[in-house]
Amino acid sequence: MAACAATGNRTSPGRLSQEVNMASSKSVGRITGSLLLVHLAGGLMLPYILMQPAIAAPGFLENAAANAVRIRTAVLLLFMSGAITVAVALTALPVFRRYGDRLAALLVVLSAVNLALHAVENGALLSMLSLSQNYAERGGADASLFHGLGVVVGSARRWAHFTHLLVVGSWIFTLFIVLWRSKLVPRPLAGLGMLVTVLQMTGVPLRALLGLEIVTPMAMPLAPVYVAVAAWLMYKGFEERQ
Repeated sequence: MAACAATGNRTSPGRLSQEVNMASSKSVGRITGSLLLVHLAGGLMLPYILMQPAIAAPGFLENAAANAVRIRTAVLLLFMSGAITVAVALTALPVFRRYGDRLAALLVVLSAVNLALHAVENGALLSMLSLSQNYAERGGADASLFHGLGVVVGSARRWAHFTHLLVVGSWIFTLFIVLWRSKLVPRPLAGLGMLVTVLQMTGVPLRALLGLEIVTPMAMPLAPVYVAVAAWLMYKGFEERQ
């Protein structure tokens, strides 16, 4: 009888392994949620807030030199933003692979491309800063030459920026697809994430690349949904089904 009771209370190795995996998934999910929140605040918002005075009217050529610290800080934050997408993809990779190797691999690839495009955009930003500093050192002399160069350098940064926005939007969309398919977060939340990401991509980077007027309000719903997903993951972690 005692032996039977002991056998009945003993947890099978398979079930124990499953429980350990679920506990690990929750921990990975909470780390992923924290990284997503930092990505939004420190990578997708703060750098552009810092750069605003440098590119405000009359333009970066006149303003960037006086805001060099802001621009350099923004560049560092943008590098951090790209690194965070790589960290998210690699941290969640063991969990995401259980629901589809291809999507998990695509998320890693897009994060690497995103980091590379951050480097391209940051190079353009630092070129803008250098041009502005040279312009300030010359006291505004050769204004027509500097303004011509400013158009070229500014255009290079503009197109690098919108190309980068398209790729990071694709990364976020892929992330929401994985979350929706795996049910690691509630499907309505993941589905809403996919919807607002499509709105952001079509309203800003795609319209810019097609030469159309940007519709900034279409990008605004993404931020609260992104925060909601990050907060859910920080609280619940990945909710894997047995």
